Amino acid sequence: MDLGIAGRRAIVCASSKGLGRGCAEALAREGVDVVINGRHEAEVMATADAIRQNSRVNVTPVVADVTTPEGRDALLKACPEPDILINNAGGPPPGDFRDLDEDQWLKGLVPNLVAPIMLIKATVDGMAKRKFGRVINVTSRSVKTPLYHLPLSNAARAGLTGMVAGLARQVAKDNVIINNLLPGPFATERQMGPMRGRAEQAGIDYETFVKQQTDQVPTRRFGTAEEFGNTCAYLCSVHASFIVGQNLLMDGGGFASTV
Repeated sequence: MDLGIAGRRAIVCASSKGLGRGCAEALAREGVDVVINGRHEAEVMATADAIRQNSRVNVTPVVADVTTPEGRDALLKACPEPDILINNAGGPPPGDFRDLDEDQWLKGLVPNLVAPIMLIKATVDGMAKRKFGRVINVTSRSVKTPLYHLPLSNAARAGLTGMVAGLARQVAKDNVIINNLLPGPFATERQMGPMRGRAEQAGIDYETFVKQQTDQVPTRRFGTAEEFGNTCAYLCSVHASFIVGQNLLMDGGGFASTV
């Protein structure tokens, strides 16, 4: 299927690895010029080279922290008028909400609430004037079901979801389509890495622990970054213009719900 977005320009945040990279690679395969970013230069440059080798698009690497004003400015300087914006950033640390002071709450809400809102604010009106725009916010399954050990993430993701719910309906008339992707368990470094420590805490070997985790997923496996990226690319396509303000859960069926 031709997604109809060849020649478009995209900013893909936190895309040097993991789910963000999956999104950047999928968009590039569809002919979209991509600005990718990450905090570590070697990773960003290696990813940029890999995407160039597998596509014929312009790939602009930006070494920056998207959760900071300076990082967002660097992305917007590299692509002042994006047609597509993929908001993505690592989640805040776990903890008991009773142990978090006000400063920790304020700092914890910036990466996954304030930062994406600031990028949307900087780009959405230009998209509306050009009569094409796609914004995908990579949030979390915690929007559907709370993760008790991640109160900062629960609050930030839900806050962004609420803000986007209203905005998406306001800009849809200008063919600016905003949706959210909610990842569950994926076989990425960010999710797989901590499992070794959790296995040690549980007193079992790593392979057994991973199998226990995958057995809890109806698909009996974790998702892949490629699957996530392909879904993201479809939501950015011309075929998704009637899908507005939705929260698409990608968790292999782990969240049991009738509707």
